[in-house]
Amino acid sequence: MQANPVRMEEFLTYLTKNIGIRLAGTPEDVQTVAYMQAFLQRSRISSRVETYPVLSRQVGKQLLELEMDGEWKRYPCSLFSSVPGTDGKLLEAPVVFFAGPVDYQRKDLSFLKGKAVVHLGCHIECRENYRRLMAAEPAFLLFVDIRHPGQVPLADGMFPAYTRDLGAKPTLNVAFQDAWEWQQKNAVRARIQIEGGMVPSQSHNVIIEFPGSDPEAGWLYAGAHHDTQADTVGADDDGSGSTILMEMAALLKDRPRRRGIRLIAFGAEEQLSVGSAAYVRQHQEEIRNQGQFMLNFDSCGAAMGWYKINGNGPQAMFDLLQQALQKRDRVAGITRDVIPYTDQFPFAICGVPGVWLHRECCSSGCVWHHRFDDDLRHISFAELALCCEVGATLLDQLANTETMPFERQIPDEQRKQLESQWIDLYGGW
Repeated sequence: MQANPVRMEEFLTYLTKNIGIRLAGTPEDVQTVAYMQAFLQRSRISSRVETYPVLSRQVGKQLLELEMDGEWKRYPCSLFSSVPGTDGKLLEAPVVFFAGPVDYQRKDLSFLKGKAVVHLGCHIECRENYRRLMAAEPAFLLFVDIRHPGQVPLADGMFPAYTRDLGAKPTLNVAFQDAWEWQQKNAVRARIQIEGGMVPSQSHNVIIEFPGSDPEAGWLYAGAHHDTQADTVGADDDGSGSTILMEMAALLKDRPRRRGIRLIAFGAEEQLSVGSAAYVRQHQEEIRNQGQFMLNFDSCGAAMGWYKINGNGPQAMFDLLQQALQKRDRVAGITRDVIPYTDQFPFAICGVPGVWLHRECCSSGCVWHHRFDDDLRHISFAELALCCEVGATLLDQLANTETMPFERQIPDEQRKQLESQWIDLYGGW
């Protein structure tokens, strides 16, 4: 099977240039779904759409200022998704630095009360830590991505289950180098003003279904997400995966198959895989009983870099994908960490083995992700076509084997971690 790079470039160019930023629950979300369906229809491929509730980030003014040496200086910032703004009011508070990687070991966090907390680390992956942070009653939070010393703030979000269950304070992402300046110049106070915030809305999953000839043989799934973070057109994260998914549909639509294949473009992944979790919750019984494999594409387009395979399942599953890449003169690093930030994760909760295929270009992943410059300049359409061919060939092979070449099994150690994080980060079933 041979992918069409020209067609793939047409799709991703429209997605990033004509539509642009695609936040969950916004008109651009709706426009993206309509474009995907029209793109598929030109290849005579039908699709359906499932909707689910989300909180949509709709923000106007974003002001952040720090006081140093008796003067106030303005800095760029980005309000987290799933947290409130300030209703247009100006909030001001003394600055305190908090080292997320170690300071949660403190028994008493009351020193954060009423403070503008510069939080080193942009993710809190522990419900108890987040509960203690909220109980300390900070005035607001300034989150710093410590994975690399960036000069611009990334866009990000808090886990919806955390904010729903434990509340939230206005939380902004700030640039690493700006936070470094505040520390060096002994910043004493910060003030913020945010118009807008999160409003109830809906997002969408686009589902392409190719039934198999044997209903008892089960289903194979492939996915990617079509939404973006704030202030970025998301060419790589994850316009690249959506592009691969659309082209895979064209390659697979006329192929005979024993097992069914579902290709799903998820919305709201940037809010912690809300779209894939919604799909799994709605179709839990079928996925548990008939799901055989899940292949997720997210951030596959880097023009320079290397492939990584992360997954949950038996060794034979990893070997199969590695062999498929090697046939095209590529190799991949393999990790078996439980990573809750991918659309493969909710399927693994149901016991379905799966992998996330992506390309990295630096030790923290891809430096432009969640930034204003995640655009077409960083994309290799030759690599996207290669990924598409690898995925389509693998799914075609698995759809037609008499028996699956690997067991439907997730190691016990991974399964326990999966279940723990599903409850902690996603709020469980």
